[in-house]
Amino acid sequence: MKVAVIVGARPQFVKAAVVSRAFASRPGVTEVLIHTGQHFDRNMSDVFFEELGIRAPDYSLGVGGGSHAENTGRAMEAIEKVLLRESPDYVLVYGDTDSTLAGALAAAKLCIPIAHVEAGLRSFNQRMPEEVNRVLTDHVSRVLFAPTRAAVANLGREGIAGERVRLVGDVMFDAVRIYTRVAEARSDIMARIGLRKGEYVLATLHRQENTDDRGRLSAILGALAANDGPVVLPIHPRTKKRIAEFGIRVDPKVRLIDPLGYLDMMLITRNARMVATDSGGLQKEAFFHGIPCITLREETEWVELVEVGANRLVGADGEAIAEALRGRPPVPVPADIYGAGDAARQIADFFAIP
Repeated sequence: MKVAVIVGARPQFVKAAVVSRAFASRPGVTEVLIHTGQHFDRNMSDVFFEELGIRAPDYSLGVGGGSHAENTGRAMEAIEKVLLRESPDYVLVYGDTDSTLAGALAAAKLCIPIAHVEAGLRSFNQRMPEEVNRVLTDHVSRVLFAPTRAAVANLGREGIAGERVRLVGDVMFDAVRIYTRVAEARSDIMARIGLRKGEYVLATLHRQENTDDRGRLSAILGALAANDGPVVLPIHPRTKKRIAEFGIRVDPKVRLIDPLGYLDMMLITRNARMVATDSGGLQKEAFFHGIPCITLREETEWVELVEVGANRLVGADGEAIAEALRGRPPVPVPADIYGAGDAARQIADFFAIP
C-alpha cells in the first residue's frame, strides 16, 4: 500500500511525525511524504522535522507565501504532478490548512481515494478559511479519521456515516504522550528566556479574523498587557507583519519572541499559569498538560473543552480577556474524550490491511 502524505504547516508536522512512526512498523505500507512549503522558513518548518525525527520529505514543493487562493492553487498544481508520478493507493491529509484542501482536491480530480485525519471538526464559522478547508475535504474523502464523538456526530448530520467514518482519537494526544519526556530532557527554553513555572501566561495569535482586523488585534494585545505577570507571545510572521502595518504599539509586558520549535513550545505550555490562544491545537495541548486556557475566538471546533470547563471563549473582548486572565479555573484530569493515545496505530493499521 503506497500512501502519499501531504503536509505544509506546523501542526501537520507534529501529526505526521506520530503517524509516520506507526507506518514505519508496518512492512506493507510505503509512505511518500510531500511538503507543500506552506510554512517555509526554518522556525515554522525545518526545526520541526529535526526535533521530531521526521525524515526528509520525498518532495518539497516550495509553494508557500501567498494568499489562500494562491497557496491552494499552486499547491494543487504541484501536488498533481507528484501524484501522477507516484500513483499512490491513497492520499492522506491532515487537519484544515490550505495544503490539506489542495491535496484533497488534487487527489479527487485524479480519482485517488483520500483519507482525512482530524475529520468532522466544525466551528460553524464559514468566514474562517480553515472551516471551508475542513468541510470540503471531508466531503471528498473516502475515509474519515475522527478525533472525537462530537466530530462523528457532525459528519453524521452532513450525511457522512457508516464505514467511511472511524473514531480513532486525536493524534496530538499521541504526540504529547510520546514527546513530553523528550521535551523535558532536551529543552532549555525556560532558562533561555528567563521564565519560572506558573508565573507567566503563554499567548499565541495567528488567525486571520484576529490579525487582519486592526480593532481586534489592538484589543487583544491591550488586554494581554493588563495581565498582572509576564505574557510570552511567540510571534507568527503574519501577526508580526500586521502589527507593523497597523502601527500598533505592543506593551513591553507582552514579550514578543520568535516562533518556537515543538519541544520548546511543549515545555513552555506545560509550565505556564494559563494559555491564551486562537489556535485549535494549543487549546488541546493546554488541556493535555492540565493548564487552563482562554480562547481568543467566539467559537471553537473543540467544543468538548468548553463543555468540561477546561476552556473559555473570550473572543477579542478586552474586558473578558482581562477578567479571565485574573482567574485560574480548575482543569479536569484528561479523560478519554480524545481517545487512548493510540490514534496513529489505528490509522496505520487501516492502511496495513491487505
